[in-house]
Amino acid sequence: MDQQNSSLFDAQGPESPADLASALARLAMPGHFDELRGQARPAGDGPPRSNSARPPLAADWAGFFELLGRDGFADLDRRTALMHRQLRDNGVTYNVYADAENPQRPWSLDLFPLIVTPESWRQIEAGVLQRVRVLDSVMADVYGEQQLLARGLLPPALVQGHPGYLRTMHGFRPLGGTHLHITAYDLAHDADGNWWVVSQRTQAPSGLGYLLENRLAISRLFPQAFEALHVQRLAATYGALIEGLKRMSPAGDDAHIALLTPGPYNETYFEQAYLARYLGITLVEGSDLTVRDQRLYLKTLKGLEPVHGLVKRLDDQYLDPLELRPDSRLGVPGLLQAVRAGNVLIANTPGSAFLESAALLGFLPALSRHLLGEELQLPAVPTWWCGERAAMEAVLPDLARCVIKPTYGDSGGPAPFEAVLGGTLTRRQLDEWTGRILRQGDEHTVQTYMPLSQMPTWSSGKGFPPRITPRSVMLRVFAVSDGPRSWRVLPGGLARMVSAHHSIASMQRGGSSADVWVRTDGEVDRTTRLTRHLSPASTVHRRRMVTSRAAENLFWLGRYAERTENTLRLARVTLSVLNGEDQSLAPLLAWLYELNKAFALVLPAVPSPVQARRVFERSLIAGLGDAEKVQSVGYNLRATRLAASAVRERLSQEHWNVIVQAEEDFLGRCAEATRGGDFSALEAMRLLESTSTATAAMTGAQTDRMTRDDGWRLLSIGRHVERLGFLASALARAVSTGAVATTGGFEAVLALFDSSITFHSQYQQSRELAALLDLLVLDRDNPRSIGWVAHTLAGRLARLAGDAPVRDTPLARDVVQPARWNLDELVEAGADAPHALLLERLEACVQCAYDISDAIGAVYFTHSRDAKTSVGA
Repeated sequence: MDQQNSSLFDAQGPESPADLASALARLAMPGHFDELRGQARPAGDGPPRSNSARPPLAADWAGFFELLGRDGFADLDRRTALMHRQLRDNGVTYNVYADAENPQRPWSLDLFPLIVTPESWRQIEAGVLQRVRVLDSVMADVYGEQQLLARGLLPPALVQGHPGYLRTMHGFRPLGGTHLHITAYDLAHDADGNWWVVSQRTQAPSGLGYLLENRLAISRLFPQAFEALHVQRLAATYGALIEGLKRMSPAGDDAHIALLTPGPYNETYFEQAYLARYLGITLVEGSDLTVRDQRLYLKTLKGLEPVHGLVKRLDDQYLDPLELRPDSRLGVPGLLQAVRAGNVLIANTPGSAFLESAALLGFLPALSRHLLGEELQLPAVPTWWCGERAAMEAVLPDLARCVIKPTYGDSGGPAPFEAVLGGTLTRRQLDEWTGRILRQGDEHTVQTYMPLSQMPTWSSGKGFPPRITPRSVMLRVFAVSDGPRSWRVLPGGLARMVSAHHSIASMQRGGSSADVWVRTDGEVDRTTRLTRHLSPASTVHRRRMVTSRAAENLFWLGRYAERTENTLRLARVTLSVLNGEDQSLAPLLAWLYELNKAFALVLPAVPSPVQARRVFERSLIAGLGDAEKVQSVGYNLRATRLAASAVRERLSQEHWNVIVQAEEDFLGRCAEATRGGDFSALEAMRLLESTSTATAAMTGAQTDRMTRDDGWRLLSIGRHVERLGFLASALARAVSTGAVATTGGFEAVLALFDSSITFHSQYQQSRELAALLDLLVLDRDNPRSIGWVAHTLAGRLARLAGDAPVRDTPLARDVVQPARWNLDELVEAGADAPHALLLERLEACVQCAYDISDAIGAVYFTHSRDAKTSVGA
């Protein structure tokens, strides 16, 4: 077989691309449906004796490979590399809780899409639309008249005994009469070609963002096939979802909709940020919101802004610490009361967790007949709830051919466990599970194990011939509400492939994904973007809104970005001096020692370079990549990335990539040099120089690529606060130690201020203190001078507060004003206290930076300062 594959690309190989694909593709495992060939492989089937004995490809797949062409197979490795690079460059990640070493890993996507025929899709679409109607009706009854419980159509243990049932929502009728706005269904394709429901998700279904990224990546790699196969587009359905939520919300078309996320440490945070950006809605965390008078508001720099709808991405139990889990810091106190008052729409309505129970699948056929008068068109995998003795006794003898699932799923229970395949258990283990089920039957649900269909995936590695390998796949499809009691099925989905080491489809267990191409016989909806209908007033309202949390993270992003540049420059200047002509100049070494200790580039116990130059140098170099013990370059690069990750949705892709790459490259090269055993000063200086280029790109992205809203102003204020404190402190120490009075110290100060070229172009070879102070303190045209920084900081603070002039803005008035200082007075050196006035003014600058930082936090972030002193809040 390997020899055959190695020659398949030759001219003597199969004639057509479809024949070539058939020769490259392994058959699906016996007993599984082969998506590539459109038929099942019989159980017990042996290997084919020749390529001619292989079944032909299904028509859709044959068409796909014919459009690829013979030459296209040789290009698949390049396309795979291009896809991986695109996902990496776009920052598409998935947080893996079980991986403590690297919880954030690139999203896993396969090159080939799963192609769904029009006939299959009609079956799926009709069945899913019917099921969402049933589930919504069940939820309406359970939180309403509860006739289903009274008639015995639903066991109370699966409803009122479910941890996800919310008694506080009983009697509540949601806005628009719709409980479920977004639901997901995991489907399996059996050996007969039929689709079966394996599970359903109603609390906070994930995947809507990832499938968009999958579609973007794969459709670009196969544009001809995507067009020729008449693949249905996705954008119109997303638009219908948002428009439907607006129509059902209290404010109608001008409603403010937000997406509630658990935060950047959630496993699917990337897709939450991506989805919010695509839908044009605000990404918020629980701490961004507050409830006042039974209404939901967003905390912004300009005050409280009403929120009329939430697309929630956290489970119900975390929504409101007043009524649900009191230890939750992810939700909003009083949120459920605002919902019950009819002042905010939540998708989905809280209390739907009981619908996710696998046990409910077994009761839905009867519920459909009772509620809709219809038989279910899309069946579920045979399911037995062991809380019913007859069901338990019927299924226990077949446990080895089934899947054992927890009845209450992720919502907990007395003894929660993960799903287990009976076929992987030993006889002793099966007996143990039988005992557990007999003792606690209601906590266990058993499903028939159904071999998943297998789709083609491209595999090619070093030393291995290229081939098309089958992998088991489960299809997740979504139904979204487009109005009151109305739904549509997204014409696509998320294909999740089973990991090679597990038998259950799960991204947490190392699974992969694939795009889903739904072919249509009709017209392709070519909507390419969401159509928004906003009034002019509403448009202005959106443009000016910056949440307090985002503002605080932007402020600290600016501070850490500036701090990174400062520590980079300080480390470079220090290493240059230690390896230059002035390495034994005591005042200069004393100044650098004080600065490195003050800004935590070395530990306090490290001796001065005057006493032990080599020890000091090694400590400085060792700390560069230490992100734990000292606050050197590596620490600040990591802090910058963490602050940026909290406002990921506000940064351009290029900006984010520069931040991530700078941290990875710097820490990686530091670790590599340290492992080599000889991290030399020369190597360290080269690394610092290359990293300075990356931070310059970071600064450029923040300066030229971000919208000048209040969030950007706070980022800029953070940078200027940090720069003011650093420059004033550095200059004060240079004066007090006498370093500035030496030639080497004078040049080192200019280098630290990044002003050497400017100074020498204006003052040539002068070493006068007056010239130095004029450029570094008073000059309003030098962006590295204290005067320019203070003037710009005051202007940013005034603009943040509104359009008032600086003199009428409290925070801006508090900024030091070097423009009023007299150069002669600053230069004057008294006999008893040399340069006392200069040192006093510089110390005032340092204190001003601290005070402004504290005031910014009190006024704009914690809102703890007296409102009379805050013009902007």
